[in-house]
This record gives sequence, structure tokens and C-alpha cells, in this order.
Amino acid sequence: MHRPTRRKLSVRRPVLFICVTVMLAVVAWFAVPRINLTGTAPGTVIDSLHGVYVYCNGPVNAVYGRNTTDDGYNIGLRYQCVEFVKRYYLYRYGHRMPDAYGHARDFYDKGVRSGGYNSRRGLVQYANGAGPRPETGDLVVYRAGMFNPYGHVAIVAATGGDYVEVIQQNGGRRHDSRKTFPLEMGADGWRIGHRRIIGWLRMPAND
Repeated sequence: MHRPTRRKLSVRRPVLFICVTVMLAVVAWFAVPRINLTGTAPGTVIDSLHGVYVYCNGPVNAVYGRNTTDDGYNIGLRYQCVEFVKRYYLYRYGHRMPDAYGHARDFYDKGVRSGGYNSRRGLVQYANGAGPRPETGDLVVYRAGMFNPYGHVAIVAATGGDYVEVIQQNGGRRHDSRKTFPLEMGADGWRIGHRRIIGWLRMPAND
């Protein structure tokens, strides 16, 4: 009578362990993005490019109201990644995007060929691996991922012979304001070595 009971218990233990692990992962998924792991107060300046500041966002999913110009142009939700790149393009180039809304992933229009005009953003669009060499000021777009359904955007801060450095706002749970990726020339064009980077946008040549 006791042996079957022991076998049942031995089966239940790994099942219970798996269930607890899954539950903890779910709790972490919802809780960690709402916790400030940076040790820096939200709204603190942590970096800048060409005089345009990068602010600490605190918890990844936090927002602090919408940033708009005096005449109502939507810059974005403070201090998310989109708010920084649109503020950079507004202050650096005086550029206002025709479509002032959308998640980061929406900045890249899959219906536009590499080198074509992205009318929603008012910028020329290049596919990663099929475009010219990235330049300082280009707007880099990341696709959505398993743990980030909204995608991400950043600005090219510098390039070297075999690397590109981007500057970003709300760049993950550690809030690194800069990231460096390998850069290489392929058969069809330049590629930034990051699997989630779709491509980059650039001011039209006549602007």
C-alpha cells in the first residue's frame, strides 16, 4: 500500500517544481518591469547627444505623462525610447513626423523597400543588411521580441570601421544609454550585428 504512494509522490515533486518555477517567472515578468533597478530617479539626465538629453525612465514600463510641443505636436510618452528619438529629430533637425503616434516597432514600414521613402515618418528607410553605411543621427528600429512586444528605437551616436554605437532612452532593465554592435558590409549592403534590428531611418538628402 505504501509503495504506490511513494511513486506518486516522486512524480508529483518535479511537476510541483515546474509549476512553481513557471509561477515565479510569470510574477517576475509582470513585476520586474515595474521596479526601478537603476538606483537613479526617473527624469534624471543620464546622457546626451548634440545637446538632446537622455532621461532615466526608472521602471521599464513606467510613463510620466505625454510630452508635447506648445502647438500640440506629440513627441511621446516620457521617458520612453520613442520620446527620445522624436525629440532628437525635432530639436536636431526641426523634423516633425507626419504620423506622430505608434509604438517603436511601427517606425519601420515593412511595405517600403530599402532606400524608399517612409511617408509616415517623413524619412528615408533602409533595411538592415541592404542599406548604406549607418551615419550619426540615423534612427535605428528594433522589432518586437518575446519580452518586449513594443519594439525599440535608438539613435546612431557614432560609427567606426567595424562598429556602430547607439544612444537610447529606456534601454532595458539596466537602462544602459549606449550600446555598441558590430558593423559589416555584406553582399547587399551594410549590416548592424543585432538580430532584432530591422533597419534605420534617415533625413532625406534635400532636407
